[in-house]
Amino acid sequence: MVELKKFISTQVILWIIMSCSGIYSVINAFQSYSAETQLMTQRAISLYIRKNPFTEESKVYGNNIKTIFNLDSLKIQKDKSEIIYNQNDNFSYLPFTIKKIHDLSPFIRTQFAVDSDQGLNLEFTVKMQYAANVAQSMLFLLIALTLILVVAPFISLKSTLKKASDNVTDAMSRMVDQFIKTDEQNKQLDSSIADGAVSTIYPSIVRLNSFLRKKQKEIEDSALEIKFQAYKDSVTELGNRNMFIEYYGANIEDANKASFGILALVRSSELQLINQTRGFQKGDEYIKDVSNLIQKVTGTYSTSQCFRINSSDFAIILPNLPLKEAEKIGESLQSKFTEYQQQTELSSIANTGMVAYETKKPLSELLALVDTAISLAQSKQTNAWHLQKASDVLDNVSASFGNQNWKQVIDDVLENSRVKLMLQTITPTNRSTKAYSEILARFKTHDDQILPTASFLAMSEKQGKISHVDRLIIESAIDSIKNKNLSEKSFGINITAHSAHNDQFLIWLERLLLKNNNIAAKLIFEISEFGLQQNIKASKRFIDMIHRVGSRVTVEKFGIGLTSFKFFRHLKADFIKMDASYTRGLEEDKNNQYFMRLIVDLAHRIGVKVLAEGVENQEEKHIIEQLCLDGAQGYYIDKPRDI
Repeated sequence: MVELKKFISTQVILWIIMSCSGIYSVINAFQSYSAETQLMTQRAISLYIRKNPFTEESKVYGNNIKTIFNLDSLKIQKDKSEIIYNQNDNFSYLPFTIKKIHDLSPFIRTQFAVDSDQGLNLEFTVKMQYAANVAQSMLFLLIALTLILVVAPFISLKSTLKKASDNVTDAMSRMVDQFIKTDEQNKQLDSSIADGAVSTIYPSIVRLNSFLRKKQKEIEDSALEIKFQAYKDSVTELGNRNMFIEYYGANIEDANKASFGILALVRSSELQLINQTRGFQKGDEYIKDVSNLIQKVTGTYSTSQCFRINSSDFAIILPNLPLKEAEKIGESLQSKFTEYQQQTELSSIANTGMVAYETKKPLSELLALVDTAISLAQSKQTNAWHLQKASDVLDNVSASFGNQNWKQVIDDVLENSRVKLMLQTITPTNRSTKAYSEILARFKTHDDQILPTASFLAMSEKQGKISHVDRLIIESAIDSIKNKNLSEKSFGINITAHSAHNDQFLIWLERLLLKNNNIAAKLIFEISEFGLQQNIKASKRFIDMIHRVGSRVTVEKFGIGLTSFKFFRHLKADFIKMDASYTRGLEEDKNNQYFMRLIVDLAHRIGVKVLAEGVENQEEKHIIEQLCLDGAQGYYIDKPRDI
């Protein structure tokens, strides 16, 4: 490319030099011819006026001279004072190119002829029309010829370059094909694969190959790293559900080699409670601690694999592990969880379900069985474990036993009022707002151990007992308020959507609140936004009844369902409690701040107060105050305590 540019530059410079030289020669020849012609014309006119005295009319005399000697301009002056003839065409006959050259460097000049005897003085310019036309034609012809001489090599060069390019292309194609063939066979690369036309670039091809291999390796490593990040849980650094499914499919379900082992599922029983009462940061710390305890127990088995498959569940695959050894693992996990529980203020840590697996076992079936094992473990005691036996799996009796076990536990809690109530204060952010304390319920076994709250409520709903649980909580709360003379304070009580939409439950609740009308005025019933949305008409009946007896309503977990504020045309709540996900990291999230401020403005316009939950630090509390929310709840504000 550089050589081609050099060649083109040389040809252009050569053309300019040749053109300039030719133009100079033509102009110079034309100027010489003009000077000679003008001199000869001057002599001829001088001779003519001496031989032809001025005797006729001046116009005729001047025209004769102008015509005979082919003049462009003529001025005749007699006795140096009287002008008897004057005509000037100003070189209008000159061709454009020659006229421009003449303007720059005049070559047709005024000439003089004098006859002192007659007192005549002539000034004239010679008309050089023919010579000027010839000179211009010669200039154009010269430029054209030099241009042809310069362009001709380009025409031949194009043909030569095309031929050379075709030869190089063919040689390159042969070399690349041979290069790929040799490289695929992992043979030593040899320069003999490049013929003379491209042999000089063979080293560059080898370097390019090395560079591309290096880049390929970097891309593969990056892809593996991206996959690892996508398959990794950010809190525990363990593999996530995607990695668990892929690992199980590759090594167990779709494996060609026969294998067996134990699948264990560990469920962190207190995560939801910690997130709600202490904040997400404490929840993450709790999950990390549970993860570390699991890895300490299972890490002694070199082939074990641990995954965090959802927010609260860990899956552990223990290849080639017999049932006896699995029981030891269950005992070790329970022991570790109990030790950790004693160091914290938690009522439990986690439960473990285990089931045996073998090659080709579908994962969905295995997860259903291990989930049943978890249910059985939760119904036993704090941090308990349960191993699903092969006979149980074949007879499918464990699932019904698990449900039956839970039924007995729930019935025992309801019959013996085994509920423990705790309080967590919601602090007002300004003097004009009156907030309240939320009552939190914990359920106990017959030996006074705390059951996993989330599992208990879920199984109660599954067993159709959730309305009875809500009744137990409300009755216990009212009794505690009475017995401890707390009727001057306001309290929030959680209620499920199932109960709120149950007509029989509403009749019972209305009678209870009317009977305790002094306490009813101090109660705020909290129900989730999602629950209210399930049946707007039933939700409206519930809220109307609550307002009728003097109590109030809080819509909790607000913002998750993206409810339009048209929702409040039908359902007139007194408070909305923003979901904790909006509070987490609020000091750094400008979008969340803007959204919260918008919610506050809209809510205040319709007379609804806005509360925040999950407040974990001073920064979040400060932002909540700046955004004009009415109250804040969280582990930073107040820890749950006995009522």
